Amino acid sequence: MSKFKSLIAVAVLFAGLASATAGTLADVSIIDRSTGERLQTWRHEGRLYVAGRPGNRYAVEMKNRSGGRLLAVLSVDGVNAISGETAAGNQTGYVLSAWEQAEILGWRKSMDDVAAFYFTRLPDSYAARTGRPENVGVIGVAVYREFVEPPPASPLPPMPWLGQAPSAAKSAEAMRESQAGHARSEDRLGTGHGERLASSTQYTDFRRASDQPAEVITLYYDSKANLIARGIIPGRYAAEPRPFPGGFVPDPNG
Repeated sequence: MSKFKSLIAVAVLFAGLASATAGTLADVSIIDRSTGERLQTWRHEGRLYVAGRPGNRYAVEMKNRSGGRLLAVLSVDGVNAISGETAAGNQTGYVLSAWEQAEILGWRKSMDDVAAFYFTRLPDSYAARTGRPENVGVIGVAVYREFVEPPPASPLPPMPWLGQAPSAAKSAEAMRESQAGHARSEDRLGTGHGERLASSTQYTDFRRASDQPAEVITLYYDSKANLIARGIIPGRYAAEPRPFPGGFVPDPNG
């Protein structure tokens, strides 16, 4: 069992908001911060997709649906959003208290600020600019339950000659918070490393109940035009041009 110290998520509590992506333990949604819109999700061949607008800033919204604390390890384009490492489930993450909801605004730069997430062309993405373009276009959250010390099988009153048994200490390590398609790779969306935003956090102890995540929530993203072209979003535009799309010859304009 792994033992960690992680960051408390910068939490913003909301009431009565529907979540775009529901897991058993957590919900994950994408918020377009330039418009305030919660991006609609589209299901296609067992995957979930959202359509981003190039240049718009966004946030990853995570909600704890359980009555216990959770650790959420956030990967954006295959990169840990806190440490900048190539993402793996056993890395640093954000801790969400019971029923808590938080918006993660960007790549964490310190305990006090982040570099904004924004949708951009693949070559400008943070992952591509750091030599890791292979997983651009996907956001993942690995969710871990917290280990809870089980109650003793046969509780006994404290014995005077034995003294009180020490409580279990929460030891910890210090931690900080490809898709194929018709579009050319340089036209696909990625996530950029934007302007600095204030976003304070702090350390907290967290001991994982298991080395494996309780669930992994995955969202793929691209531009709306690309998702329509790939047949993921229904639209009037076909994936390929058609040689005979109409009927008779119309009069020219003007």
